[in-house]
Amino acid sequence: MSKSREPVESLLLYYLFKWSIVSPMLHLYFRGRIYGAENVPTEGPLVVVSNHASDFDPPILSNCMRRPVAFMAKEELFKVPILKQAITLYGAYPVKRESADRSAIRSAINSLEKGWATGVFLQGTRTPDGRITEPKLGAALIAAKAKAPLLPVSLWGTHAISSKGSGMPRPVPLTVRIGKLIEAPGSSDREELEALTQRCAIEINAMHDLGR
Repeated sequence: MSKSREPVESLLLYYLFKWSIVSPMLHLYFRGRIYGAENVPTEGPLVVVSNHASDFDPPILSNCMRRPVAFMAKEELFKVPILKQAITLYGAYPVKRESADRSAIRSAINSLEKGWATGVFLQGTRTPDGRITEPKLGAALIAAKAKAPLLPVSLWGTHAISSKGSGMPRPVPLTVRIGKLIEAPGSSDREELEALTQRCAIEINAMHDLGR
């Protein structure tokens, strides 16, 4: 059995934060719907790939996985009080958006080797409507190096959580759709990684188009 990436104390805090704050917010405040939870393997390495439209996406997505997820998150988020503590507790680690951040890739692979899931936003940054238009190869590359399957996930509605001039998240309805597992790529060949990345983008956008 693989060792946990975090000490027991950190995992206890993780689950405390999940069940006392994130889960109630998702289900009550955002009236969240989750489809396909049965598609999530409960153990073993896993690369969760998703669209991205809000800074709230990492804890929301992790909450729906039934297991801890180590997330790549833009380094700017680690400068925001409270949010920094929340996403760190939820397993996030910083990545530089404008460069190939090898330390983030290593962190993702290390977590996978220890049996964790790792989360990657396929476009690497937020999009206005939550649809993926320019997917990046990072998730497929990580999956290839770690020999880990990918799990496509769609987050619908999170783009509307924040509004300019408001300090409170808006109570908009959210829907999370979890797709079927996709086998790890057989190699790090660029053509294979590109084909797999496009497949993930197509499946995520198709789930997103289903709406509420």
